[in-house]
Amino acid sequence: MLISFVVAAAENNVIGKDNQLLWSLPNDMKFFKNTTWGMPVVMGRKTWASMGGRPLAGRTNIVITRKADWTADGAVVVNSLDQALEAGAATDAKEVMIIGGGEIFHQAMPLVQKIYLTRVHTNIDGDAFFPEIRNEGWELLSDLDFPADEKHAYAYSFQVWQRKGH
Repeated sequence: MLISFVVAAAENNVIGKDNQLLWSLPNDMKFFKNTTWGMPVVMGRKTWASMGGRPLAGRTNIVITRKADWTADGAVVVNSLDQALEAGAATDAKEVMIIGGGEIFHQAMPLVQKIYLTRVHTNIDGDAFFPEIRNEGWELLSDLDFPADEKHAYAYSFQVWQRKGH
């Protein structure tokens, strides 16, 4: 099973502040939905809360928390990244999508084979960060640039990265 990240990050790798996204990019939301549709999505408890505590439709939602008695309607709740990946594998999907937040991305970085990255072309203040993609270990497969416009406050690029050797 392929382990992938789906993330939007600023040039300085900020992904959020105060458990919120820092931009509104409708095309990124469509890209996210199309990329993750039908796949298991793995997230931390804070990411789940930031989405209103509701499952993403059309996907198996897997939430990681250290709180042993915590539950979430419409989600599979696990207590570790390993358990989340096991739950993802149990769906028979070809790919499991890790969607955040920062702590989960950092824990999973050694395991991930593919990154669907929306690079938001700005530097912004935040408190949640995506790990740096070190070019020597990764190959950029595609990079599509889009300008800022009336619906998108920032220019952005859809990038797909693959770990070398996979």
